[in-house]
Amino acid sequence: MPEQASRNRRRGKSIEVVDAKKAVDLATAQTYSENVFLFVPNLIGYTRIILAGLSLHFMSYHPKYCTLLYGVSCLLDAVDGQAARALGQTSKFGAVLDMVTDRCTTSCLLCYLSSAYPKWAIFFQFLIALDFSSHYMHMYSSLVTGSRSHKLVTSDVSRILWYYYNDSRTLFFVCAGNELFFVSLYLMKWVSTPIGFTGYYLEELTWPQLTALCTFLVFALKNVINMVQLWKASKILVGVDLAERAAEREGKKQE
Repeated sequence: MPEQASRNRRRGKSIEVVDAKKAVDLATAQTYSENVFLFVPNLIGYTRIILAGLSLHFMSYHPKYCTLLYGVSCLLDAVDGQAARALGQTSKFGAVLDMVTDRCTTSCLLCYLSSAYPKWAIFFQFLIALDFSSHYMHMYSSLVTGSRSHKLVTSDVSRILWYYYNDSRTLFFVCAGNELFFVSLYLMKWVSTPIGFTGYYLEELTWPQLTALCTFLVFALKNVINMVQLWKASKILVGVDLAERAAEREGKKQE
């Protein structure tokens, strides 16, 4: 019992389950002074969506505007969480908004890369599927086990995910490096001027190619983490199924 209580504290168990109709009524009746939709971190989230949408508009014909807007949108991802904690405005809506924005912006960029590099289209499609499925299953497994946040992962569940989610510097480094790799692939289609390095294989290297080479291992690490996340979430959901089936059988025996 003490061990279970300790695990519950570390996972941040939700206090209570709110009825869906009651939740809708509360959201409809919220006042201006306590409007979750207008929390500062959520306003930052809306700004990210607008910037990402504008970057997609320029993606096919203006790489400078596209890269600038996309980069600012990604950098704001590191700001909204800090603002939420500093202002006491953390919210489930904000957490999901942040994750959905991340998934959608990256997927849109990968869709463009699929058309820019048709021979690699199936690979980019795989990355989109892996990204969405791993995060969806991870989020759902967090909900069914009562966790207050998908980022509250304990080391006894997965040490890799614990390092990834519980160290903000690691989380930022991996996410930023992964996005920078994709942006570099995008810019490789537009930049053809070599940097001018001397040496074997370096003379024709452009700066987007160099950036892609420097961030490739971070990209690989991010997708290994996605696979671990998908596998661990699958095991958690199967474990919950087994526990519920065992409880159901036990209940039938006692009838």
